[in-house]
Amino acid sequence: MTLAILCSGQGNQNPNMFTLTGDCAMASHLFASATMLLDRVDPRIIVRQEAENGVFENRTAQILCTLQSLAAITALKTSIPQRSVFAGYSVGEIAAWGAAGVFRHIDTLTLAARRAEMMSGASAAGDGLVFIRGLAYEAIRRLCEEHHGAIAIINPDDAFVVGGGQAFLGAITRNASEAHATRIVRLPVEVASHTPLLSEVSAQFRSALEGPSKAFPPIAGARLLSGIDGASVSRLDQGLDKLAAQISHTVRWADNLQGCVENGATAFLELGPGRALSEMAATSYPDIPSRSLDDFKTLDGARAWISRWTSR
Repeated sequence: MTLAILCSGQGNQNPNMFTLTGDCAMASHLFASATMLLDRVDPRIIVRQEAENGVFENRTAQILCTLQSLAAITALKTSIPQRSVFAGYSVGEIAAWGAAGVFRHIDTLTLAARRAEMMSGASAAGDGLVFIRGLAYEAIRRLCEEHHGAIAIINPDDAFVVGGGQAFLGAITRNASEAHATRIVRLPVEVASHTPLLSEVSAQFRSALEGPSKAFPPIAGARLLSGIDGASVSRLDQGLDKLAAQISHTVRWADNLQGCVENGATAFLELGPGRALSEMAATSYPDIPSRSLDDFKTLDGARAWISRWTSR
C-alpha cells in the first residue's frame, strides 16, 4: 500500500510546531543546521518566543516549515513504506524533494533559505497573497486579469490563493466580497509567491539548484510530484525546471492530491505545521484516511497509524 506524504507550506507556524520533532535525537543535526541559518537562534526558541511577525517573516518562515517536514520524515523514517508518494505545497515542495531523498536534508534547508532570500529581494512592500473561497475559477481569473494580479494556488472546492502588489490585493478583496465569496483572508506571507512578479527569481533559483548533490531517482519505490501540474517527476532536469518555475507559476494543489491518488495512495499524512493539507485531502477524498502529524500526541502514535493504514 502507498502512503502520500504531504509537506506543508508556510502560514501555520505556531509555538507548538516542534512538539513531536524538537526532541528527536535523529533530527538534532537538522535543528543545529537551521540554528546556523537563523542567525544562531534555535528554531525551537524562535517559535516559542518570537513575536508573530518574526515567525512569519518570509525567510524565517520558509526555513521553519522546511525544517519541520525534514525533522518529521527523519523521526518517522523506519515507519515510512517504500511505496510512498511525496508532494509539497509551495515551499513544501522543496521539503518534499529532501524528504524523498533527492537532496540531502542539510542542503534542502540551505535551498529553502536561498529561495526565500531571492523572493524577498525581488518583492516590493505590500506584495502578498489572499485566500478566497466560494467563487468559480473563471470569476477568480477575470478578477485577477482586471486588477493585474494572478492566481497563485488552485486548491480543491473553489478555493484559491491569489497574489500581487498592494493595490491588487486591496482591489480583489473588495471585488471578491462584492461577488459574495464565502471566505476572504489576507495570508501572513510577504511575497507574491507563484505569480509572474517573481519570474526573474525562477531563473535565479534554477541556477542555485545546480549546486547541491542529488540522488535521482528518489528513494526506492517512491514517487515525487511536481507542484505546478501534479505530474510524477520522471527526469531530474525537467523536475528541477518545474521546481524553479513553481516560484512564479500557479501551484495546482488539487492536481497534486489527484496525483497522489493516481499513484495508489491509501492514506495521506501531512508533516505540518498545521492541518490545512490533510483537511483538503480528507474533503476531496473522504474514503482515504488523512491525518496531520499535529493530530498525534506522540511519534509512536503516528507510527502506529502509518502501520495500520499502509499494511492492508
